[in-house]
Amino acid sequence: MDSLFITEFDFVLPKGFIDSHGKLHRQGRMRLATAKDEIVCAQNPIVQSDASYSTLVMLAQVIKRLGDLEAITPELLENLFRPDFQYLKLFYEQIHQGATPALTTQCPQCQHSFNVELTPSEKP
Repeated sequence: MDSLFITEFDFVLPKGFIDSHGKLHRQGRMRLATAKDEIVCAQNPIVQSDASYSTLVMLAQVIKRLGDLEAITPELLENLFRPDFQYLKLFYEQIHQGATPALTTQCPQCQHSFNVELTPSEKP
């Protein structure tokens, strides 16, 4: 049976995550959050003592893959560059609002700003 709507979305980080071996990981896949994800996040001991950590815990729950990495943890995401962390927060919000995710970006050569729609993945 085919899904009635898309639940997973591919993304590309602006900078990329550099692992402990120096390998750059930019492409990833995020799924829609579930009620269970909300519960796991709320029950996390670090989140209970520091609510600002909840974003990292939630992103670790919903990011299925980042480059070759499939075990995404809040501790791994702590090492993201700020533009990548901001991108993932915005991407998460946009896919959960039901709209086609879009970002404003800028051409590195001419500095022209424009909107880019992020195409959801059709793969399960």
